[in-house]
Amino acid sequence: MDWQALILTLKLDLVVCALLVLIGIPLAYWLSVCRWRLKFLFEAVIALPLVLPPTVLGFYMLLAMGPRSPLGKLYGWAWGRGLPFTFEGLVLASVIYSLPFMVQPVAAAFSAVDPKLLAASAVLGASSMRTFLRVVLPLSSAGLLTGLVLTFAHTLGEFGVVLMVGGNIPGQTRTVSISIYDNVQALDYTAAGRTSLALLIASFAILCLVYAFNRGKTVLWPAQR
Repeated sequence: MDWQALILTLKLDLVVCALLVLIGIPLAYWLSVCRWRLKFLFEAVIALPLVLPPTVLGFYMLLAMGPRSPLGKLYGWAWGRGLPFTFEGLVLASVIYSLPFMVQPVAAAFSAVDPKLLAASAVLGASSMRTFLRVVLPLSSAGLLTGLVLTFAHTLGEFGVVLMVGGNIPGQTRTVSISIYDNVQALDYTAAGRTSLALLIASFAILCLVYAFNRGKTVLWPAQR
């Protein structure tokens, strides 16, 4: 097994999950409470990675990070190097690719919170932030866990976007999925089989955890009130 690729993949997973907690929770809450008529446009953009081929998403991400793009120029000015084919570029692409896996379950959980509880909290004098922290978040724990676990599992198995944006640089952008691909290309089916089996077991265990914890609850898609 390629331990270097495994460690890099776990590092990528942890960074992406942490960033999506910071980004996804506020975004999911806004989607759950917003009544703007054009909100569906934002929902469509967020859900786009679910239906867009990874290579297409990776191609556009590569263009967005290029040295001539505003993002690429800003990153080059700040850090003195390009963003494509780096771990940082890999993180950015993975955050966008896994965004719906965090936002949708959390938005569904937020939408399921009884509005009467929010009204009661407001009547008792609690601020919006206190209500969110003390009422909404605890009641949405199942959705939060689902979002985290699905994000972790999805990032663990990324291939197309990772290959397009990060390439195959050992120790920097070579993840477990790319390592499996390399083993197959080299006809080393034994190594590919061991790594694939490890990912299969890990993915199955993660899904069992999600479905066991959320048994009887619907948190994968937002409910409309």
